Amino acid sequence: MKRCAPWLLLLTMLAACLTPLSAAGPAAPPAADRSPAVGLAKSIATVTGIAISPLLGTGAYGAYQWATAKDSAARAALPWYAHWSFFLPALLIVGLCAAKDSLGAMLPPGFKKPLDVLETIENKVSGLVAAGAVIPLTMDTLSKLVTGGAHTAAAHGTGGFAMIQAADFSWLLDLLTVPFGVAVFAVVWMASHAINVLILLSPWGAIDAALKAARTALLGLLTLSATINPWVGAALSIVVIIIAYFIAGWAFRLTWFGSEFCWDFFTLRRHRFTPAENNNRLFAGANLAGVPVRTYGRLERNPEGVLQFFYRPWLVLPERSAAVAGTPAQLEVDRGLFFSTVTAAGAGTLFLLPPRYHGHETTFARIYALDGGVRDAGLRRAWGVLKELFGGSAARTQVV
Repeated sequence: MKRCAPWLLLLTMLAACLTPLSAAGPAAPPAADRSPAVGLAKSIATVTGIAISPLLGTGAYGAYQWATAKDSAARAALPWYAHWSFFLPALLIVGLCAAKDSLGAMLPPGFKKPLDVLETIENKVSGLVAAGAVIPLTMDTLSKLVTGGAHTAAAHGTGGFAMIQAADFSWLLDLLTVPFGVAVFAVVWMASHAINVLILLSPWGAIDAALKAARTALLGLLTLSATINPWVGAALSIVVIIIAYFIAGWAFRLTWFGSEFCWDFFTLRRHRFTPAENNNRLFAGANLAGVPVRTYGRLERNPEGVLQFFYRPWLVLPERSAAVAGTPAQLEVDRGLFFSTVTAAGAGTLFLLPPRYHGHETTFARIYALDGGVRDAGLRRAWGVLKELFGGSAARTQVV
C-alpha cells in the first residue's frame, strides 16, 4: 500500500483539477484556442516553465504578454511582471548569470563560488515571488476562462443542466486551480532548484555549465512545444511534473542543504558559532545506513560512546533514529575548502557539516571522540600539497 500511495496522491491531485473542468460543461463553439481545455494545457505548460527557471520564465512570459498586447491601453492593464521595468532587468540578470557560468568554466571554483551562492539565493527569492504572485494570476486567468466559457455555453442554450453546472462548480474551480497550480509549481521548482545546489557542491565550472545548459534546454523545448501545439507542451509538462513529484524528497533535502549553505556562507555564521557539547545539527552523508542522503538531523553521543543520528522526515514528521556503524575511533573529519565531512575508514562519507563548522573541525572531533582527528581533503588538500611542492612549509597537511 505504501508503494501505491505516491501514485494515488498524484492521481488525486490531477483529478481534483480536471473534474471541475469536465463539470463546467463544453465550451462555446467559437475559437478553438479560447476553449477551457486549451487554456488548461497552456496554463500547465506556463506554470511548469516558470517553475523550471522562475526569473527567466517570469521575465520571458511578461515580455511575451507585453509584445502581444494590442495597444498601449492593453499594455497598461497587464500585470506588474509584464511591464518592461520588471522583465528587462530580470532578463539582464539571467544574461549575467549565463555569462558567469560560461566564464566560470575557466576559473578556479573559489573565484566563482560566491557568485553561485548569490544565484542560488536569487533562485529562491524569484521562486517565492512567482509562487506568491505570478502563478495565482495565471491560474485565476484559467479559472475565469473556464467559468466564462461555461456561462457562455449556458447563455447560448446548451441546456439547463449546463447552467446548473456552471452555477454549482464555478466556486469549486476557483478553490482548486490556484492551490493546484502552486503545488505543481513547488514540486517542479524544487527539482529545478536542486541544480543550483548541485552547482554549489560541484568543484568544476564545466559541470556547472553543463547542468545549467541542460535546464535551459528543457525550458526551451517546453516553450517550443507549447508554442507549436499546446497539447504537446502540456504532455511534456506532465512528464516533467511526474518526474519532479517522485524525486521531491531528494530535491527537498538538497534544497534545505542549499539553504543552510547559503545562510552560513553569507552571514559568516562560523564566526558566531560554537559546536555544542552534544546534539549538533548536520546532514547525513551517502553512506549512513537507512538514512537518505542529506537528511537534516542531530548527532548524539550517548554515555556508552555510541553515536546516534536523530532526524524527522520532511523536518516535521515523527522523529526517527539511526545508529552509526562502527566506533568513534574509526571516524575522522575531512576538512574541505567550503564545508567538511565526517568519514569512516572503508565506509565513505557518513555526515556533511554545514559551513558554520568551518574552523571548528578540531572541536567537533574532540566532542565526539573521533580518534581519526582532522585532515585536509579535496581542493584544500590539493592546494596544500601544491604549496608544499613550491616550498610553502606552512601549508603542510597536518593530522590532529
